[in-house]
Amino acid sequence: MPNEVLTYLQPKPGGLYIDGTLGGGGHTAAILERSAPDGKVLGIDTDSQALARVGERLAEFVANGRLVLAHGNFSDLAQIVERTSFGGGKGVQGVLLDLGFSSDQMDNPERGFAFSTDGPLDMRLNQASPLTAADLVNGASEQELADIFWRYGEETRSRQIARRIVREREKAPITRTAQLASLIAAGVPHKYGAIHPATRAFQALRIAVNGELERLEAVLPQIVDVLEGKTKGDEEGHGEKGRMVIIAFHSLEDRIVKEYIRREATDCLCPPRLPVCICGHKARLRNLTSKPVTPGELEIASNPRARSAKLRAAEVLQNNS
Repeated sequence: MPNEVLTYLQPKPGGLYIDGTLGGGGHTAAILERSAPDGKVLGIDTDSQALARVGERLAEFVANGRLVLAHGNFSDLAQIVERTSFGGGKGVQGVLLDLGFSSDQMDNPERGFAFSTDGPLDMRLNQASPLTAADLVNGASEQELADIFWRYGEETRSRQIARRIVREREKAPITRTAQLASLIAAGVPHKYGAIHPATRAFQALRIAVNGELERLEAVLPQIVDVLEGKTKGDEEGHGEKGRMVIIAFHSLEDRIVKEYIRREATDCLCPPRLPVCICGHKARLRNLTSKPVTPGELEIASNPRARSAKLRAAEVLQNNS
């Protein structure tokens, strides 16, 4: 959704922007173009391979200082901003998170994210992380697996799938994506055009391996602090009004983003039955998307993976919240 991202992020010349999910660098390239000649972008990714590809693709911007690349997870956003001295302690004008996966990651069978081609059961975004999908599949209890499939994939067959995995791994470890997908899909009719029976379970394992929902919850308040220009030891903030744009690809992510924006766009969070406010909460955001923005038919036709994307955006209310 590059056009929608630019519409809500509103990059301008001289602005400072953060792409917390660099991926293939498509959004970063668009922001750099729109903020020319002197706008800057801090591109963050936990995938060192993605950083290397973008560093080569956008080498001219790295060389002239307009693009700063940082290896890390967006859940450590404030720490990364401080470590790179991006913005010199002043508030940035925009932060983008695209919670989807790049084609480079999805189409590489060695990364183990997809089951369309066989590969090792890995699923790690950061390949230095110790926990793989194979570790979970072969080491978690039946109840733990069922909980993962239900909580993170909303898979209605969670218990059945977990039971089948435990029985199969007693014979031999489950180590390949095709092996697991076949096991999950066994006995389930698959109509052409419908999602594969293993889709939700694979999604759940990927989320669990990478701690995606917990990391999303951790980064949201940091985004607002960074937009306000708050740094370590500086609670006042001295940045310009900035915007956050987040693209989610399944309901669990979107729900977390929606609820956070709703809460931070509300002055009082006290129960309605209380006659006066006792929480003292003050709104920090203005919600820019009362409903999620979704991709148009042309984009879905050219990129079917975008069909489930939901974009939400918000703006910091005050400079010195």
